[in-house]
Formats: sequence, structure tokens, C-alpha cells
Amino acid sequence: MLPSAAMLAIQQRLSEASRRFGSFGALALMLACLCVPTSNAHAQAWTLSTPQRQAYLHYYAPIVFKRANANDNRHGYDWITNFNFDQDGDFSNNKRNWKNIYQYINASRTGPSAYENWRIRPTLYTALIEYMDGGKNLVLIYHIYHALDKNASGDYQLHDWERVELHVRNVTGSPGSGESVAFAVVTQHKRNVIRQAGSTEFQFMQTSTGKHLLLWQAEWSDKLLAPHGQELRFVGDSYAWIASQMASSSAKAQVDVNNDDGRKNLHYAFVPQGSAGAVSAFGAQAISYATADALASRMDNGTTATWPNVKRVTYELQDLADILPTHWQYGGYQTHWLSTDYRDFYLESPIVNEAGQAEVSPGMQRFYTATRDIENEDDRDGIIAKKWLVGTYELNANASDSSTADYNDFHANAWASTVADSRGRTRASASGYPTSPNSFWWQHDYFVHSGTVDSTDGVEVGFWLPGAWYLPASGGFDGRWVQLFPD
Repeated sequence: MLPSAAMLAIQQRLSEASRRFGSFGALALMLACLCVPTSNAHAQAWTLSTPQRQAYLHYYAPIVFKRANANDNRHGYDWITNFNFDQDGDFSNNKRNWKNIYQYINASRTGPSAYENWRIRPTLYTALIEYMDGGKNLVLIYHIYHALDKNASGDYQLHDWERVELHVRNVTGSPGSGESVAFAVVTQHKRNVIRQAGSTEFQFMQTSTGKHLLLWQAEWSDKLLAPHGQELRFVGDSYAWIASQMASSSAKAQVDVNNDDGRKNLHYAFVPQGSAGAVSAFGAQAISYATADALASRMDNGTTATWPNVKRVTYELQDLADILPTHWQYGGYQTHWLSTDYRDFYLESPIVNEAGQAEVSPGMQRFYTATRDIENEDDRDGIIAKKWLVGTYELNANASDSSTADYNDFHANAWASTVADSRGRTRASASGYPTSPNSFWWQHDYFVHSGTVDSTDGVEVGFWLPGAWYLPASGGFDGRWVQLFPD
């Protein structure tokens, strides 16, 4: 039997489903909710606290080694930053303004200037998904924000959409209590490259305050048939080896990466400020107007630095849910996004801020997705339209410098609800919303990948989280829609 709190929530969902979708929709929803296994229902009687969720995101936040392309007045271009670095509340001019980041750095040498109010604040935007499946498991999502990049054709693009995703199994309490990372997925342009536990390209830095996946990121600029445009790769060297190189005054600052020959240059190490052990090991500092000049590399991507010349920079964590409301039809989207494309989501609960106050109302809501670029160079879709937000990406075993595939088959099948998952459910049958196919996304639609690559077109190995999985009484939490970190 489901816990009473879960039954109450299900009754509320049934009432709403009956009102919106009729008796058939309510019946389908009831069947989906009651499909939660009884054994899991008892195991799901506990959830992590907000401080524990924050702690997991800090504990597993990655170390990002980054190659720069910073000569010819491009210093600062490769910094990680945040959506509002220029403090004007307008995302549409981020690319244009970021092209002047070198002037911010230059001005900082001499004192007050028109740039002194900028707040670079390197930021990874995060979400934590908590669910029960034979034990408590987590999906940790980190979006590494850059204000611009260039594609292989040499075109400037506004915002950058690389993300890191870790799947953590057998959570029993606070981080570092015996749980394990089963696999991680990183964005390489339109590919989603996976490495599993046991791979030599699945390396971590273990400290007393965290276990940090080691990643390498390409420079902002275009580079044909080679890593470019902020793409991510897994590091193939152990942290012990890297630490030995860091201790040398003459060792080359390079690391091995997946699916590429030879070690790659790096000029930055971005370190999570929430892990004191990692910050201390790297001697990392926060970027401010006072430190900007010293923390900006001026090296070309082809120049090999020694480790003493690597810039060590801290980054902070914020929430994907900080950005999602900016896409909302009633949230002033016109400042940041275009109305040329959209996604409809049925929200059972509001998007709430850190104080628990609603920023987006429940109900059927429209979110506009296309980037508004004041320079009219880019209109790619933003976070609300990313396949990784709902888990409908296709796994790739390898990175590729030449692939132009869009990898949309599985996402299209999920949207249409035409292919069953590994447990026999479609998106609609798992959620209990039979009218959702080709119409709208349910707020809590999420496909959990198993970590196995399947080459069959339009099929992925894994399962849709079913019914009331997200309720506290079910041991769940859907952090995509909740702001955890103070702004």
C-alpha cells in the first residue's frame, strides 16, 4: 500500500486530471500512480534535506581543465561566467558584451571604470533529481555557462549549452557515505558521451570535501576537425599523476582526453568553491575586479603552459530553476527569448524560489525557447528545450570531430510516446497523461538512462520515472523546478 501522504497527493492529481482531461485521463493517471512497486513504496519513506541536496551537488561538482584561445585581445573569453555578468538583466546582449571582457580586465589594472560593476561569478547551473528504484538514486546535472562560442563554421553563437550529468547509486545519507557514481554523461556539441565506472577515462579528484569528476573543455573558438567551441571531454589521467605534474615548476600543463590522440593543452583550472579541499589543493581564487587581471590567461590554444602559469579559478553553483522562469510566457521572456519556438509543460506544482515562493504558476504553461540575440547571429533553443532536461538524449560511446547528426529519433519517439522503455512503459503511460503525446510535456517527465549504449535508432536503455515518483512520500524530489542555492 502507498503511504497516506502519497495517496492524498494522488487523489489531488486525479481531481485535477479529471477536470482537465476527463474521466479517461483520470483513470489512466490512477493506474500509472498505482504501478509504483509496493516494496519501493516502503523504502521511499525518506528524502534528503535541502542542505544534503546542496551538499551532494557541491561534493560531486567537477574540476574543469580548460584550454584557452586568449591572444589578440581575447583574454577572458574562456572564463566561465553567469547569465547576468553585466548586471543589466538582459541575456540578449551577453555575446556582444562578452566580446568586451578584455576591456573589463584591462580597466581593472588602473582602477574604477564603466566595467567595475560587472560580476563575472563563474557559475554552473544545477539540478538534483532524487528517486527510488531498489534504493535511493540521484541524477546530478551541471550546466557550464559561457556567454559565447564559435561553431566549426566560424559563426559566433550566444550562450553555450554544455552540461555534465552524474548518476549516483545507493544513496544512504550525506555524501561520501558509501554511494557510488555509476556513470557520467557530457555534452560534445550534439553528442552525449558516456563513461562508466571502471573506465580509465572516468577519473576523480578525491578530497575530504568532495569527489570531483575530472573534465577537459575546449576553447571558445572554432577549430575544424578538432575539439572546439567549449565542448567537453573526459580526462584520462589520474589525479595522482596530475598532482605530481602540478608540483613541478617545469611540467607541461596538459591532460589526456577521450577519443583524441595526445595530451591537450590547458590554461585554466575551474574549481568548485564549495569544496574547500579542492580549492586548497589548487590554490584557486574567485574572479573579482581586483583579481581579474591576474586570473586571465593570455595564451593561444597552441601555446603550452607550465603548471605554475595555469590560472586557478573558483566557480559557484546556482540553479537551472533560476533560468527556467525567464522562458515563461508571463515572465518577461521577450527580453531574453524569441516567440518563434516554444514548449508547453503541464505543471502540477509551481516553480519556486529559495524561499519557497512561486515564480511560475501551476497549470498548462508555455515557455518560449529560441535565443534572442541582439546581434541577430543566433537563435538556438535555451535550457527549457534541451533534451537532457527531460532525459531524452541519445547516448554515444565516443566523441567525434566530424559528426553532424542531430540524434533526435529517441526524443521524437518520446514526444509522440510511441516506443516503450525497458520496463514496458511509454512516456504517457508512465505519467498517466494520455493526451500528452505530441501535445505537451508533463512537469515530471524524466527518462533515466541505465548507462548502456544502444545503437538501435530511436531506442534507449532505461525507464521513465512513473506516477508519483517525485513526491516526498515516494522518496522523490524533482530539483529541475526548485531553486536550492541563494542567488
